[in-house]
Amino acid sequence: MIGSIIGDIVGSIYEFDNIHTKDFELFTPAMSYTDDSILTFATAEWLLCGGSVARLYARYVAEYPAPMGNYGPMFEAWASEAAKGEIPAPYNSCGNGAAMRVGPVGWASDSLERTLELAEESASCTHNHPEGIKGAKAVAHSVFLARHGADAREIERVISREYGYDLSVPVSDLQRRYSWNGMDGSGNGGTCQDSVPQAISCALQAADFEDAVRNAISIGGDSDTIGCIAGSIAEPLFGVPLDIYRKAKTYLTPELIKILDKFEGKFGSMVPA
Repeated sequence: MIGSIIGDIVGSIYEFDNIHTKDFELFTPAMSYTDDSILTFATAEWLLCGGSVARLYARYVAEYPAPMGNYGPMFEAWASEAAKGEIPAPYNSCGNGAAMRVGPVGWASDSLERTLELAEESASCTHNHPEGIKGAKAVAHSVFLARHGADAREIERVISREYGYDLSVPVSDLQRRYSWNGMDGSGNGGTCQDSVPQAISCALQAADFEDAVRNAISIGGDSDTIGCIAGSIAEPLFGVPLDIYRKAKTYLTPELIKILDKFEGKFGSMVPA
């Protein structure tokens, strides 16, 4: 799951200040983990300990109330109500929050059927729109395939077939055509349907893990979330260099590191020993 966290941290300063180049410093002091990482850790704790994923999401918002970039307003309102006791109904969101927090699910089972069930469960407590659920499933499915030895071409073939995403657009074209307004200004980069295909493409067209993260940041849009999604897939696809792994952990609190270590100890990672 560290791939998700790295992509989020690297993208954190570019979410509202997009760049369209791969030539940037990978880590800077201004970077931080955002709500993407916080909710990814909540997903990881759910997979480790069980219980209600909805309650964990609400608890993490209460414990980390003001991350860099903040939470989406609809999700924050939902979490605020959940903190009072009863879990509110989901709010039919297709936002890419469903896809950015799902990365750990791809590590938690050796059954694809169970992986997709967990992905839907993680999404549907808030993001129960069909596109929100589809985005979460597509990311978890991609991680699952990479974990089990599928290469980029095979993942592209399967995900394109199963989810109807166009993963054929080169990153060089995405750098020119993609933004917060989707492809060619005709969408919404905050939704799953207008960010998950692009994030997956950034991972599948990369030469290595670092290149996947740089691809993700370079296309603009919701940079921390696109980085988080691409990083989640790039980790099992390429492995994470040890120096990048160690640097990323310096941005995390001891409590978050404890969850990361426990998750990797149980479910594994793609980081050199």
